[in-house]
Amino acid sequence: MNVTDLTAKTLTITDLIAYQEGSVVSRTLIDKKVGTLTLFAFGAGQGLSEHTAPYDATIQVIDGEAEVIIEGTGYPVKTGQMIIMPANRPHSIRANERFKMLLIMIRA
Repeated sequence: MNVTDLTAKTLTITDLIAYQEGSVVSRTLIDKKVGTLTLFAFGAGQGLSEHTAPYDATIQVIDGEAEVIIEGTGYPVKTGQMIIMPANRPHSIRANERFKMLLIMIRA
């Protein structure tokens, strides 16, 4: 299913991306100049290494549990929770178990 197949439909967000053990899988739903919506599925123990972004980024947890580390402080997150990672501050993500999230980045 490509992005145009997703518009004007009721969708179950957890069904739009599948887990792949030992991997991090991503799927971009929207990619515009003003921002992106990207789904991620992490196998248990997988993560994203420390990095920074020039704008705030919001994670909406849609399945599982993970730890988001912002400037060395860990924040546990689980299904139904969200966290905003501030612009220009180092952050990383580590899946405590299988974990799915929606990453929302607004560039304006």
